[in-house]
Amino acid sequence: MLTPKEKNALIKKYQIHKDDTGSPEVQVAILTKEIEQVSEHLKIHRKDNHSRRGLLKMVGNRRRLLRYLKNEDQKRFEKIVEKLKLKVADSSK
Repeated sequence: MLTPKEKNALIKKYQIHKDDTGSPEVQVAILTKEIEQVSEHLKIHRKDNHSRRGLLKMVGNRRRLLRYLKNEDQKRFEKIVEKLKLKVADSSK
């Protein structure tokens, strides 16, 4: 779980304009950080199925946001994927 300080730092880093707190870029950045934290937790606690389910929901949510962003603005999508170093499956096949 992100602390408010960490969350605010991510918002400041990825926001599009001064008052932006909910753009797809910010949401993807926050979800990515939370996914990393839960993944680390699951490496230690392998049988924690409740956390595993939460992880799968976060991954699905991030995937939906990225798909939306790709359809709306390809340049913004590529920029956020590069910034966060995400591996995105090529759907052009």
